[in-house]
Order: sequence, then structure tokens, then C-alpha cells
Amino acid sequence: MTDTQTTSQSQADLVLYTNPMSRGRIARWMLEEVGQPYRTEILGYDGAMKSAAYLAINPMGKVPALVHRGAVVTEAAAICAYLADAFPDAGLAPPHGNAARAAYYRWMFFAAGPLETAVTAKSLGLLAPEEKAQTAGYGSFDAVVDALEVAVGGASPWLLGERFSAADVYVGSQVSWGLMFKSMPSRPAFVDYTARLQARDAYVRASALDDAAMPERD
Repeated sequence: MTDTQTTSQSQADLVLYTNPMSRGRIARWMLEEVGQPYRTEILGYDGAMKSAAYLAINPMGKVPALVHRGAVVTEAAAICAYLADAFPDAGLAPPHGNAARAAYYRWMFFAAGPLETAVTAKSLGLLAPEEKAQTAGYGSFDAVVDALEVAVGGASPWLLGERFSAADVYVGSQVSWGLMFKSMPSRPAFVDYTARLQARDAYVRASALDDAAMPERD
């Protein structure tokens, strides 16, 4: 199903394959931050993601996936990073070779690796036992959450100080979902950071579009 609310341009350079009940909400938010026209293809969990046509785009058979002028990008963190570089005028990534770029990479990949892995493992009751913590990339759930609190709980509003970036889109999505689903502790730093993120115009627009695309329930 095509989301015609997003753009009237049938030949948009950007096409997002997503579902409103998925990590595709991250990619949608990032696209709204970028401000470029895009088309949305909503795929249901009724087999559409496993169709031959979609598996040709993403062999994993999951969303989100982004197609930009024929190039395919999957994984939410990669989509955020790609869009920030593809559309530099949006100012969502710092220049290469400086401290801000280092922090940008650091927290983007921290959220894609240790944070998501630790939160998922905890939710499934599969955290590594203390004596085996060194074998897990995240170490321990508490260590991950404590590090994240340091990152978002400082005097500055964003991960890179006064500059909002794609890292905030990705990391912030993990934090807000962690609070929503109670998979992360509700610490003041996380609550305040989430409130700042959800006040952004692009976040509000993206949420409205995804909420409108939610399947109707009887």
C-alpha cells in the first residue's frame, strides 16, 4: 500500500518500505528531518515482507528498507547515517575528521550494538550471566544504561552538544521506546531527553503519518 500523504510525486527519488508497527518509524522520522520528498510503501506482516518482490530488495524480509535512486539501504541506523550524508544541507551530520564526528559515530553505533542488544536480551531473559559478561559485546545491561545516561544527561540538549544530529534520531528512538515499553529504567535524563525529541516538528509529523497508517482494529 502506498502512503499518498507523504508526497504527490509518483517518481520520488526516495522510497521507504516500512510498517507503522516497526523500526521503520525511525526511518520515517529521519526522512522528515531531512525534508526531501519521498514515497512510502507500507508492507503488512501478512506475508508481504516475504514476497519475492520485496525479498529482492531486502533478503531479510523485514522493514525498514530505503531505496534511493536504485541504491538500497537497510537497518535503521544505516538509513539514518546514509540520509545524513546524502543530504548534507539538512545539517544532520558533523563534518568528517573532528571530535563531533567521532561522537556521532560513537553513539550511533553504541545504540545499534550494545544498547539494542542488551535491551533485547533483557526483555527475552537472555542476558549473559555475570561470570560471562566479558564475552558479551554489551558487557552488562547496567553498564550500557549507565553509559547512555552519561551521554544524554549532560547540560547540553543533544548528543553532540547544541547540535541535533541523526545520532539523536537513532539513539533517541531507542530511548523513547525503552521508556514506552518499560524495557529501560525511567531515569530523569531519559525522560527529559525524550521530551525534547518528541517536541521536534519532524518527529510530530512522522508520528502523525505512521499513526494514520496503523491498521484499523475491530
